[in-house]
Amino acid sequence: MSEPSEQPDGHIVMIGAGQAAVQTAEALRAGGYAGAITLVGDEPHGPYHRPPLSKAWLAGEIGAAQLVMRAPELLARKQIKLRTGTKALAIDRAARLVTLDDGSQLAYTGLVLATGSTPRALPLPGADAPNVLALRTRDDASDIAAALQRCIAGALPVIVIGGGFIGLEVAATARKKGLAVTVLEAAPRLLGRVLPQLLSDWYAELHRSHGVKLVLNAQIAALEVGADGFVNGVRMADGSVQGAGLVVVGIGVSANDQLAKAAGLACDRGIVVDECGRTSDPSVVSAGDCTARRLPDGTLLRLESVQNATEQGKSAAAALLGTERPFTATPWFWSDQYGKKLQMAGLSMGADTWAVRGDMASGPFSVYHFRGEQLLAVDSVNATKDHLQARKLLDLGVSPTPAQVKDLGFDLATLLQP
Repeated sequence: MSEPSEQPDGHIVMIGAGQAAVQTAEALRAGGYAGAITLVGDEPHGPYHRPPLSKAWLAGEIGAAQLVMRAPELLARKQIKLRTGTKALAIDRAARLVTLDDGSQLAYTGLVLATGSTPRALPLPGADAPNVLALRTRDDASDIAAALQRCIAGALPVIVIGGGFIGLEVAATARKKGLAVTVLEAAPRLLGRVLPQLLSDWYAELHRSHGVKLVLNAQIAALEVGADGFVNGVRMADGSVQGAGLVVVGIGVSANDQLAKAAGLACDRGIVVDECGRTSDPSVVSAGDCTARRLPDGTLLRLESVQNATEQGKSAAAALLGTERPFTATPWFWSDQYGKKLQMAGLSMGADTWAVRGDMASGPFSVYHFRGEQLLAVDSVNATKDHLQARKLLDLGVSPTPAQVKDLGFDLATLLQP
């Protein structure tokens, strides 16, 4: 094993090289940190944007250059060292050392865990077949794109297991390519964990209108594997078989908190952090999909979004610099399917009342979620003005009434005036 690298003016090591890590590194430099910074990424690629993977990249509408988030030379100009294709194996918090898979060690004065998440595997025989794929990384997306081309060449159908955002975005992209697509969702409706019934129904109709076959309450019994080792069908509990040239699995993700757990950091379905990204060790912070943020009421919140990675990265950098920058802004997310852009602001869990602004059947619209008289969240489709306004309302804790929401003649912006 080689000697650990020493950095006399401090060394902040980041395990991960995605959105959260890049944001933390750049925020450290912007905050005046002059010591060494090293990003350790286990993928062969430098930092890249993930949201286009299930949409424009998969559809072949953009090239590799448009995926790049920060070119290595740009990071180098900011004196941020990038090590790709390198896996962190262990953290020794007492000695402040990170051991890498090439046998080397990095000494740190501050450590950032931006390890992301991993798609959950389908717990069935045959799930390791070469045409059963999940989408998380750029290489995953490239594999799925190649498999879609094979399906086009052989006129083979595509099965998507899971009716969440990733699964539905892949389904929409496959339909744009003219492929037969079936979505198998175990729950009674699509997007049931994040959207109310009326929006689940709207998405179901959207996909059906574009030719997608939806099977809700789907019970999968087995994957049928042919003599060539490829899955050629999905057998359901009722004995029916859905033919498949490609199976895309989108049944959720798990936080990559294994390193943190092994190092003795507090974890609970993610690395537990406070509103400033601090873990249970003052010299270790964490940001992005791998985290579970402790809220003031003691509950934990896991968010998987670019905004969360970005804002937690800024907060984590501030914590390492000895300042307070709590991330408390309204969370927001988006999804693109068939030219319909959903923009979500806030978290709608616990809502008991809904009000619709606009016409869900014909044009831009937004669904406002209330608990009692309190606005919790707003989901907008092709209504960016509503979305931006909703974020301001939620940040300020200002709630319109359902009647005001439904009245297109009422300008909700007046509620933001002092």
